Amino acid sequence: MIEALLISLKLSSLTTVLLILISVPLAYLLAFYRFFGKTLLEFLLLSPIVLPPTVLGFYLMVILSPESLIGGLFKDIFGKTFLFSFEGILIGSLIYSLPFGVFPVRDSFAGIPKRHLEIAYVYGYSPLEAFFRVVLPQSWRGILTAGALVFSHTLGEFGVVLMLGGNIPGETQTLSIYIYDEVQALNYKEANEASLLLLSASFLSLVLISLIGRRRFRLTQG
Repeated sequence: MIEALLISLKLSSLTTVLLILISVPLAYLLAFYRFFGKTLLEFLLLSPIVLPPTVLGFYLMVILSPESLIGGLFKDIFGKTFLFSFEGILIGSLIYSLPFGVFPVRDSFAGIPKRHLEIAYVYGYSPLEAFFRVVLPQSWRGILTAGALVFSHTLGEFGVVLMLGGNIPGETQTLSIYIYDEVQALNYKEANEASLLLLSASFLSLVLISLIGRRRFRLTQG
């Protein structure tokens, strides 16, 4: 169980860090710019929420298989395939949790009063300076909320991880897959202990999100 827990924590941590780095520029684009195809982009970013994990996992299998352009190039360079590897489930986790990273940050950016940015431009800030000095300081709670959502969502992944990574102990067997294995083997005691770990992690994430939300509400009202 410890080995599966470590894999889950590694996967969740890397997914959270990488997805925040990806989500911030995407959220900035959606919050502050109008462009052709914006609605379509938002639809594509939201699609992992409505797609069944097995469907999403299947199409990712096709895209990342050694016969595909992406999968074949990866195999030629690194001598291994995305499928049944940690790199494969990491890519799946990034796509599966993408909406939970992008949209809380976008909403946080969109909530910044326009006059704050206008004042920054009047004082001669470039768009990049305004981003780091005005946008980010007022949006860090939204970014923390996105991080907590992504981490907890990834920690409990099952379908996408199983489709892309299979069930390889020490490589792709996450805690949720471990629970499934123990239930299949009728080892309910071990399954219960692992389930309690996931439940505790989810509860702590909800507490963190609630605290961030309350703090933000108080600052807004104050």
